Amino acid sequence: MILRLSLLLMLFGVIAMGTAFLVQAEGEILGFAVVSEVPKDKARISAKVSVNDVVSDMKLLASETILNNLIWKKLEICHAMKLEGFKVAEGFQIVTVHVIDASMLPMSLQSFAGDCLIKKAIEIAPLVD
Repeated sequence: MILRLSLLLMLFGVIAMGTAFLVQAEGEILGFAVVSEVPKDKARISAKVSVNDVVSDMKLLASETILNNLIWKKLEICHAMKLEGFKVAEGFQIVTVHVIDASMLPMSLQSFAGDCLIKKAIEIAPLVD
């Protein structure tokens, strides 16, 4: 009887922890982005963002942790990213960010990324010395 009760309590604990984990992750969404303008303010970066294959122009809002990330400090136009975060009124609040190759973007963003890279190579890169 005690063994059954302890097993039942352990099972209930596992279920409760799993539910709490799902509640914490709820609301956080996965998105992909391509920087669409030369970044002036690293805390608010203009980008084309794809969430559930719907592309829109948004501001990427970086927290203090993201701003201190070396990759974020070196961010340039046309960089492709995989994001996790939340949609807010001002844009997309970033929780985690990974810079990725443009070929790893969803199809909805690949054409924009390709055009951006060509434009960068022709117009922007020759001006940098």
